[in-house]
Amino acid sequence: MKTIFKNLWEFKVTVLGIIFLLVVQAFCDLSLPQYTSDIVDIGIQQGGIEYAVMEEMSADTYQGMRAMLGVYKDEESQELFLESYQQTEQGTYVLIDKSSKNKERLEQLMRSFMQQMYEQMGMGAAAGGRKTPPADAAAGNLKTAPSDTEGDEKDAPAGAMSESLIRQQLILAVKNEYESLGWDMGRYQMNYLLRTGAKMLGITLVMVAAAILTGLLSSYTAAGIGRNLRSRIFKKVISFSQGEMDRFSNASLITRSTNDVQQIQMVSVMLLRMVLYAPILGIGGVVRVLNTRTGMGWVIALAVGIISVLVVVVMAVAMPKFKVMQRLVDRMNLVSREILTGIPVIRAFSREKHEEERFAEANRNLMKTQLFTNRVMTIMMPAMMLVMNGITVLIVWVGAHGIELGTLQVGDMMAFITYTMQIVMSFLMITMISVMLPRAGVAANRIQEVLDVEPSILDPREAGDEQLKKCRGVLEFQDVSFRYPNADEDALEHISFTAEPGKTTAIIGSTGCGKSTLLHLIPRFYDVTGGSITLDGVDIRALSQKALRAQLGFVPQKAVLFSGDIASNLKFAGETVSDEAMEEAARIAQAMEFIEQKEEGFASAIAQGGTNVSGGQKQRLSIARAIARRPRIFLFDDSFSALDYKTDAKLRQELRSRLSDAAVIIVAQRISTILHADQILVLEDGRIVGKGTHQELLASCETYQEIARSQLSEAELAGEGGADHE
Repeated sequence: MKTIFKNLWEFKVTVLGIIFLLVVQAFCDLSLPQYTSDIVDIGIQQGGIEYAVMEEMSADTYQGMRAMLGVYKDEESQELFLESYQQTEQGTYVLIDKSSKNKERLEQLMRSFMQQMYEQMGMGAAAGGRKTPPADAAAGNLKTAPSDTEGDEKDAPAGAMSESLIRQQLILAVKNEYESLGWDMGRYQMNYLLRTGAKMLGITLVMVAAAILTGLLSSYTAAGIGRNLRSRIFKKVISFSQGEMDRFSNASLITRSTNDVQQIQMVSVMLLRMVLYAPILGIGGVVRVLNTRTGMGWVIALAVGIISVLVVVVMAVAMPKFKVMQRLVDRMNLVSREILTGIPVIRAFSREKHEEERFAEANRNLMKTQLFTNRVMTIMMPAMMLVMNGITVLIVWVGAHGIELGTLQVGDMMAFITYTMQIVMSFLMITMISVMLPRAGVAANRIQEVLDVEPSILDPREAGDEQLKKCRGVLEFQDVSFRYPNADEDALEHISFTAEPGKTTAIIGSTGCGKSTLLHLIPRFYDVTGGSITLDGVDIRALSQKALRAQLGFVPQKAVLFSGDIASNLKFAGETVSDEAMEEAARIAQAMEFIEQKEEGFASAIAQGGTNVSGGQKQRLSIARAIARRPRIFLFDDSFSALDYKTDAKLRQELRSRLSDAAVIIVAQRISTILHADQILVLEDGRIVGKGTHQELLASCETYQEIARSQLSEAELAGEGGADHE
């Protein structure tokens, strides 16, 4: 998770904007239930009368209320009442300040007044269904005191009259007063409903706009995180030496840079859209529920407790499987890649059935794990819906008793249900993301594992690149030894030789003797574990990798071409390669013959991996690519194996005549390729067992003699036919 939040921090400004929009969205979302409650309670039940305060009253009512307030000798209340109304020309009294704040103050005054009146007269409202005092006592001039209610039950204690019932009586008094003044109450009610509906519509539009912007910014942020992670993985992998590449398989690196990044990207969107929104909505819902004063807070506590238990169970069951799933995805990619790249071999050995079974096993294991996690999710959703619906039924059952007793209004119960569902939904959102987080956490750890790897081959702090401004190309191995990481024995031991400009150094030996390993030490694909390699007397470890490799023309054992055309492959070294240099390199590498036969010439397309050209053509293009760079040292790692003898001879002859100022190091299996090398190194078990020319080695090196006898005729061994291959 550290990786996810670390990447989110890079978009902190956008994330802050998303949080602001989520707060706006949550505010709007939490406001709508209250408006729904108002439509039911105020718009329908109270006829659109929002406050238990008369905006206009007759002179008789005004005098009556003034007199009643005088009875209780509350000078502050009397002053507030007198300052709030003024008489009109028609003789009625109207409210001066119609602001919500002033109306709330006056309503509180009237409720306190009514409560005191009931207390002094011993008129408590019994909680068991007693009738309320007649409303006309407050509807007229309030001179008539309310009478006892009918019923057999004893009066409730003084002060037991609920605020809800007192308010309803005051609202009824206000409504009766308006009707007596001739107000059109139907129109008054409709105006309130339209006004409230317009507010709800406006809030909904704001909420929709906030949600759209949040989704847009969240997607932008998640896409940016995915882009940055892929870029970092790519840059890190590019900096890896061969040792680090051996640690991670190609299939695993591809999975980490695609599937794993996609997991983090998807979770990042959900974090910004749901995880941040859930606590805002949940806390806001709790605050709103507390303000409803329904006395049903325990219902929410019950719902949260049940959901928390479900979340813990799901996390305990699903998390181990998510960790296994990513490994199975790796395995699936590995098997798929091996089968797809090895189809010719599979067909040649009639192993289609075996590979089908191997793929089916990897596919089946992944499917079983995915089915398990999906079933957990499938069970989770109905369980959550059961909790939500059960809580709704419980609220209705408990709320119905409150409505029957007059302590709760229908709209308040509807608002409480909505707020409770919002609170439960916030936990549900967190639950959904909590199920996905383990898998994203595994993916993040796998990505971080790649990013945390420090390449074993690094550039020195102060590189001596300036010493290569006039590079001559003298390469010297000084008692070099090398051991692969975690290996028990050295792959190369005490290797010493010098490769000079204008001369060819050949390396030959049996399979696995260390020929390619030796060549890979020169461009620092690996670093020596003993001794040193110098270029013009400078240890290559004191040079930057870029400066070192700029002097090298490397042709790998397995020719690699990139999708594009022939020209883009030959100019792979960059803009420094001109068209003239490209054509000259193609002629030296004996590639012009087949290039000119193509209709589009150098613009002819090259498929991915060079699958649309033959092995020999691929090798010649790979050699031409190295020549076009005009390096000081050529490294050929068995790069002539796919060439026929005639092409091989012509190519080597061109190399000697056209590139006579460069040092050439050739790893070869065929003696015919290295007959005229200036020095030949014979390797056996990682050691040099012979060094010299072809004739010298035939006379002195037993290992070289065995190789020569297996490849050359008696005449060639006698030195009579060696030149025929030229």
